Formats: sequence, C-alpha cells, structure tokens
Amino acid sequence: MLQPTARRRVVVALTVYLALVARLTLWPAPAPSSSFDLVREVLAWLARVGVPITYAGLEAAANVVMFVPFGVLVGLLVRRGWLVVVLGLCLSAAIELTQLLLLPTRVPTVQDVVLNTLGAALGVLGLQAVRSVKARRRVARRPATSG
Repeated sequence: MLQPTARRRVVVALTVYLALVARLTLWPAPAPSSSFDLVREVLAWLARVGVPITYAGLEAAANVVMFVPFGVLVGLLVRRGWLVVVLGLCLSAAIELTQLLLLPTRVPTVQDVVLNTLGAALGVLGLQAVRSVKARRRVARRPATSG
C-alpha cells in the first residue's frame, strides 16, 4: 500500500496525465496538417535507415504508449490489475464516444479503444513486474533465521 504522501503524489500525477490525454484526444480539431511535417520527416528518415514504419503504425504505437502511464498510475492506486485494464477500456471508450457524439472533426475508432486498453494492460504488467522484482529482492536480503 502507498503511504498517504506517495498516494497524493500519484493522484496529482494521474490528474495531470488525464488532463493531457483530454487535451490530446478531446480538442475539437486535430492538429493542423503543417504540424505533422516533423512526423513525416522522421518517418522518411526511419525508412531511409531501414526502419519500415508507416504513419498508421506510428499512430497505433502512440495509442498504446499513451495509455501505459494510465496502467502504472491507476495500478499504484488500485491493487486489482484486471480492474485497471477495465478502467482503461472504459476511459478509452468514453473518449471515442465523446469524439463520435460531440466532435465531428475527430475520427473515433474501435481500434483506438483496443490499442489504448492494450497500453493500460502493459502499464499494469510493467508495474507488477517491478513489484515482483522488488519483493524477491526483499526476501533475498532477509537474514536467515536459525531454528
């Protein structure tokens, strides 16, 4: 369990994270085309050096990566990993539904929900892996008791 001070810090970090996600996903209009020039240049450079990633592939990866912090931060507050994944699914579905109903300039997709949920799951798995390693180290450092 988190100490109260650590818990407050996680809640603040989660609040900032959610505000950034809302800004990124619920802004009425997507970024102007000119702002994607850097992305296009990076993709072209990656293609030249032998990394064949498309814009669609990059967007898919970004959808996964965007929800990894959700899995970690909510996972620090909620002990049940499956619940964190369900909450990630619900948040993503709410974002896509909002885009569908209120933001005609945005393009909601089921794929985004799936990829965001995968990101939340990866965040939880990463957190659980770190916790497991720390627990094993604590056990290994305990002095042996004689009987």
